[in-house]
Amino acid sequence: MFERVEAEESAALEALARKVRDELAAAGLPVLPAGLNPVLSGGAEVDVDDGADAAGGVFVGWQASPRSRACASHAFRTGHLDDPVVRHSSAIGIAMMQAMSAVLASAGFGVEDARDEYRPHQLRVLTGPPSGQPPTWQLRDDELARPGRQDHAAAEAG
Repeated sequence: MFERVEAEESAALEALARKVRDELAAAGLPVLPAGLNPVLSGGAEVDVDDGADAAGGVFVGWQASPRSRACASHAFRTGHLDDPVVRHSSAIGIAMMQAMSAVLASAGFGVEDARDEYRPHQLRVLTGPPSGQPPTWQLRDDELARPGRQDHAAAEAG
């Protein structure tokens, strides 16, 4: 029987997945919204498996464009395994996993290869950035100050 993690752990996994989506979007990558059917778009796909087993966690995969996926699928279905689109499709997946792994690691996430035959070319996100470490893309106080506001306030005080 399939068992899910407790509600608190499920919420923590969802929060981690949100941070992953935000970080990949901040890097300029298209990110599939949670729940969007991947046949409709391409980009980073962040999935939460809330099973209470070793296969659970947060996973990141790459969905090439629907057209690229259709071409590779057609080559497989018709037995043209030597078609360049098959090799290229695999190369895209590998390259994007390496790129997303580097982006997430630079931002302080702990990531590894999913090592799961059901999740080829996917990453498992083990941890988020250290507690209290704000994202590098977060607005800073000096960005919130309006030009002239400080000068106007100082003139009124003086």
